Amino acid sequence: MPEICRFFHIIIRMYAKEHTPPHFHAIYGDYEAIFSISNGKLMKGKFPKKQERLVMAWAAIYKKELLANWESLTSGKGFNKIDPLS
Repeated sequence: MPEICRFFHIIIRMYAKEHTPPHFHAIYGDYEAIFSISNGKLMKGKFPKKQERLVMAWAAIYKKELLANWESLTSGKGFNKIDPLS
């Protein structure tokens, strides 16, 4: 699973062959969750509230880039890294 971004010990990944709706995976320590690209909200899994807010803020900033990566990966092409929060 390609690593799209990493910030504040949070790893953001996307699978190449994935089901809809468009989403990404976030990992933080022992926590793993799936977040929607359309609204940045947690769809499945558990995540600490502080890190959940960071992921949601990052997803709002980079929504276009996330959608472009989703389209590229699900059509069998590569992906681009996305800048982290700083």
